[in-house]
Amino acid sequence: MPKVKVRNNNVDAALRVFKKKCSETLWDYKQKEYHVPRSEKRRLAKQAAVARFKRKRKDNDRRNKF
Repeated sequence: MPKVKVRNNNVDAALRVFKKKCSETLWDYKQKEYHVPRSEKRRLAKQAAVARFKRKRKDNDRRNKF
């Protein structure tokens, strides 16, 4: 578990740094919190791919417009 020093009684900044250091570990725990069927994982992966494609296409259209 990472450690963070609190400086000048600034707990908010220390908490932000701690969350950043632990983000991957916390993400894994949240993902394993409940069982997700394989078909659901595939569906979510396809949705994410479509969203990435649309976002990329939208950015390219903006760049080519001017």
